[in-house]
Amino acid sequence: MKLLVIEDELRLAEYLHKGLSEEGFVVDAVHDGVDGLHMAMEGDYDLLVLDGMLPGIDGLGLLAALRQSKQTPVLMLTARRSVEDRVRGLESGADDYLVKPFAFSELVARIRVLLRRASAPADAERVTVLRLADLEVDLLRHRATRAGQRLDLTPKEFNLLVLLLRRQGSVLSRTVIAEQVWDMHFDSQTNIIDVAVRRLRGKLDAPFDSKLLHAVRGMGYVLELRSP
Repeated sequence: MKLLVIEDELRLAEYLHKGLSEEGFVVDAVHDGVDGLHMAMEGDYDLLVLDGMLPGIDGLGLLAALRQSKQTPVLMLTARRSVEDRVRGLESGADDYLVKPFAFSELVARIRVLLRRASAPADAERVTVLRLADLEVDLLRHRATRAGQRLDLTPKEFNLLVLLLRRQGSVLSRTVIAEQVWDMHFDSQTNIIDVAVRRLRGKLDAPFDSKLLHAVRGMGYVLELRSP
């Protein structure tokens, strides 16, 4: 997979180039919006990592120009952290939005999710029932069952379960969960995410022998069926 990193902070650009290359990606890096737009338009890239604040053309301007002719997946990487900035970026055509400072492992995870989504068959977007082992979630009926038993979930618990199920097998950080389910930035001084996961686990796993929702120390949570 070939990535284009458009980032004007030279040290960060070098860090991303080195780290993503070590993850197996082919990476080009450029440091201003004009060159970035030219390379994005002329090159054959699978994904762009795009800084929001760039010389020449800023990230939103570059994104708007790109979207006139290309739908290359774009992950915006920026210091702008307000909800309004995030919404503006997504509405301009970004596929995901990660705020600086960030964990490199989370960046890689988000890149892989976007690449999988881009390469998935068109029918995947129309899937309305998600499954893992004996767990089944009907998105249209807003109903979750396990081994045929209805799970009595709150709206937030249901949304949390859907997020975990859509990315089953991937470790989701508390930051990702906070942004995707609560539309907020994770505050390390609160335990809202851990409490919500604990309540969901009590309904999802406690009554059953096999456990699906697991904590990964220092990283977050993952939904997957593990061997005994």
